[in-house]
Amino acid sequence: MTEWGPSSMTKETRRELWEHRTEWPLAVVAVAFLIMYSVQVLTRPHGHEARILWLATWLAWSLFVIDYFVRLILASNRRQWFVHHIFDLLIVAAPVMRPLRLLRLVVLIGVLQKAIGNAVRGRILIFTISGVVLLIYVASLAILQAERDQPGAKIVSFGKAVWWAINTVTTIGVGDLYPTTITGRVIAVMLMIGGITLIGVVTASLASWIVQRVSETDRALQTATAAHIDELRDEIRMLAEELRRSR
Repeated sequence: MTEWGPSSMTKETRRELWEHRTEWPLAVVAVAFLIMYSVQVLTRPHGHEARILWLATWLAWSLFVIDYFVRLILASNRRQWFVHHIFDLLIVAAPVMRPLRLLRLVVLIGVLQKAIGNAVRGRILIFTISGVVLLIYVASLAILQAERDQPGAKIVSFGKAVWWAINTVTTIGVGDLYPTTITGRVIAVMLMIGGITLIGVVTASLASWIVQRVSETDRALQTATAAHIDELRDEIRMLAEELRRSR
């Protein structure tokens, strides 16, 4: 038992050090991947440009894979780490998910932190807004790439893709725009799950804020009541002393 503790602590320290050193470089890779993916979908390059972009995207993917397995190896409890980092596995497995790694760094934006505050609700709000924007943009690119060349496709332009993504993430749906391919339907399901999750986060954050405000009000009232009772006791004590003196 004594030998396990220091070894585990050393592994956790090494893992945290690795994550600290690779956070920003991998964020840059995620930004580069998002740019390259956007160029691939929106401009549809050919020849050397297409081959260079293909090679660069595979290089970015390999960096994400290396980071994932290094953190898994350095984890003290690998099974527990695996279960708690399914999102990281999706980033490695699904190409369209890799730009969402940028969500890890959203809470580090100092300007928005000062504007909204350092409370947990402020972090959740920043995370949610940024997550919605990234999710809609990435899903729009993915659905456009999957649908536009298919016979009978409804989503054939980026504008329609964005409109479809906005309606899908809010679970409203658009009758005249819908995916016709299996890949497109999988993207739609993932987008709907993401939208429901984000709505749940916002609802939970709002409920937490209301409960906290009510609790703060109750504490303030209780403090004021206790102070008033103390004042009344002091006044009664003074009156009793004056009455004894007069007698």
